[in-house]
Amino acid sequence: MGSSRFPDPRIAAGDEPLAYGGDLEVATLREAYGLGIFPWPGDSGTIWWWSPDPRAVIPINGLHVSRNLRRTLRSGRLRCTSDTAFDEVVAACAHRPGEGTWITTGMRAAYGRLHVEGGAHSVEVWNTDGDLVGGLYGVATGRVFCGESMFYREDDASKVAMVAAMRVLERGGFTLFDVQLSTPHLMSMGAVELPRDIYLDVLAAGRQRPARWDPTVARDDHRPG
Repeated sequence: MGSSRFPDPRIAAGDEPLAYGGDLEVATLREAYGLGIFPWPGDSGTIWWWSPDPRAVIPINGLHVSRNLRRTLRSGRLRCTSDTAFDEVVAACAHRPGEGTWITTGMRAAYGRLHVEGGAHSVEVWNTDGDLVGGLYGVATGRVFCGESMFYREDDASKVAMVAAMRVLERGGFTLFDVQLSTPHLMSMGAVELPRDIYLDVLAAGRQRPARWDPTVARDDHRPG
């Protein structure tokens, strides 16, 4: 596979990789995400490129905030920032003792480069002692934010990160929070499955008027009633 060309995801199988190899340079990542494709290295280190069908997404304003999560948000024990500790968030997402991780050293470096160039973003969650206890990171392309991974070290911290991220997406004019593959946890948070063709149509439409990621919005005091 060349570093600047991918197969058309619309005619690829939706339950297996559509390509492999290539590199993780910023231009390659931008092209891939713009086409609805993301990298997922295998155990051998080979870069596999995926565009699943269906695609799991959370519509803007579609995040489910449970009663317990609302209580946590009101408590003030966790606060959020954005784009202040990107590398630390990625490293925390990669640290999964006993589980293994697809977030290799090369992947961490690649997303770090993309972040420096404004294409990748993080949300950080801090406790009252100033410790990083949760967060998420992902890639903004057009009007879609592609969430890559999240972590938590205190109860509800990753969910609080999702609330803050959704606030940024809503204010910035995004259309979808792409979570890639459905899991029971994500479905409980409001994720739904879209046919890939529809997802790709939404992605293409957003290229004409890209949305804006404003890190300051993540710091807003959010106390739902």
